Amino acid sequence: MSDLSHHTTDITSHPDVAEMRERYARLVSGRRAAALDGIVLLTGMYAAISPWVVHFHATSSELTVNNLVIGLVLTAIGLGLTRAPERMYQLTWTCAVIGVWLVISPWVVTAGHRASAGPIWNNVVIGAVTLALGLAATRLAMGAGREQRPGA
Repeated sequence: MSDLSHHTTDITSHPDVAEMRERYARLVSGRRAAALDGIVLLTGMYAAISPWVVHFHATSSELTVNNLVIGLVLTAIGLGLTRAPERMYQLTWTCAVIGVWLVISPWVVTAGHRASAGPIWNNVVIGAVTLALGLAATRLAMGAGREQRPGA
């Protein structure tokens, strides 16, 4: 028997290196996308229950309804991203729009009366997180679209 332990082999000369690298890149980007999808889902769930967590459901019913509806929509988008990402990734930009709305909604929805600091900070933080997630997911979707098109 020959002793193979003394031979060093360079993997870069392997004929399937390009395919293996591409497969690894898809695997890594898929994990990033799955993590983003899960965080979008959790952010939507928190936005829906936040009026009861921050205790402004009794003082600002308009903002409570707003957060509940927007949170349920964001949860549905997150669920769609986890269940059918190839179809839903074209809609990831809507998360960024929802994030902007969450930031400005305490002032728009409560225009007749002034919102307190708790709901404002709650929505600004949720909105900033949602905006960042929407931009990150859109960037991933745009990158995946470029990879699928030949010559891009």
